[in-house]
Amino acid sequence: MTGTTMGERAPGGRRRTELAAFLRSRRERITPEDVGMPPGPRRRTPGLRREEVAQLAGVGVTWYTWLEQGRPINASAQVLDAVARTLRLDGVERDHLYLLAEVPGEAAADDGDNLPPDLQRILDSLDPLPAAVCNARSDVLAWNRAFAAIFPQLVTARACERNMTWMAFTLPDCCNPVVNMKEEAHAHVAVLRHRYIRHMTEPGWKDMVRRLLAASPLFAQLWADHDVARPGPRIKVFRHDAVGEIRTRSTSMDVTAATGTRMIVYTPTDDASGDRIGWLLEHPEDAARAHVH
Repeated sequence: MTGTTMGERAPGGRRRTELAAFLRSRRERITPEDVGMPPGPRRRTPGLRREEVAQLAGVGVTWYTWLEQGRPINASAQVLDAVARTLRLDGVERDHLYLLAEVPGEAAADDGDNLPPDLQRILDSLDPLPAAVCNARSDVLAWNRAFAAIFPQLVTARACERNMTWMAFTLPDCCNPVVNMKEEAHAHVAVLRHRYIRHMTEPGWKDMVRRLLAASPLFAQLWADHDVARPGPRIKVFRHDAVGEIRTRSTSMDVTAATGTRMIVYTPTDDASGDRIGWLLEHPEDAARAHVH
C-alpha cells in the first residue's frame, strides 16, 4: 500500500482532502488590502491568515482551522455562507464548497460584481415597467430608467444606503416614496428576517440590521416581534412629487445566473399609474428633481 491512508481513500476522506486544498487555495488568493486590512509585518505565505478569515467571517479560529484541515466537523449553511462571502467565492465555487462540506446549500446573496452583462439590457427592455435587481439584503444592484424615475433618491444614494429597506424605514415621510408603509412595514421586516436567518453571522448583514435598529424606531419595534414571512407579490403604492401616487404590483423572479439575486418588476395596477410613469420618463429632469424641505 502507498502512503495514502484508508481514511483518505474513503469517499468522505477524499472529499475532506479536497475541501482542505480548496479552502487554502481560495484564502491564499486574497490579500489583506483586498478586504480593507493593513498588510502588517512580512508574511510567510500569500493571502490571508486563517485567523483573519475567521475574524472576517465571524467564526471561531479553531473551528475554521479544523474546517480548512479537512477534519470531520459539523458546519451549518449559515456559517459556510459567511466563509464563502469572506473568501469571495462566486456561485460555482460556493456550490463546490457546500458539496465538499456535505451541507445542503442555500442561495447566497450577490453583491453585484458577478451580474451577467445581458441583465442590464433585459432591465432596459422592460421600460416603462420599473424594474431592478436586488440581492437578498435588498441592496439595489442594477435598475432601468423607469425605476430611477420613481426612486431618484435611491439610485443616487451612497452604495451603503442604496437599499430598499433602508430607504423605506429611514427617509422622512415628506421624502419617502412608499405611501402604504403602514400596511407594508410588517411584511417588509418579516421577509427580511426570513432572509437574515440564512446570513446572520455575516458582518454585512449584522451591520445593516444594527444601523436600521439605530435609525428607525418602527423597524426596531417590528424587528423585536421576530415575525417571519416568505416573499411574494404585493401591492406597492409610491409617491412622486411631480405626478402624485403610482400604484403597482411587485413581482420577484430569481436570477439564476447570479446566485442569490432577484429581479423585481413593478406593474401599474391602473391606467393612471401607467400614464404617470410614462410622464416621468418623458420628463427626466422633473423626475430627478430633489425634494426641497
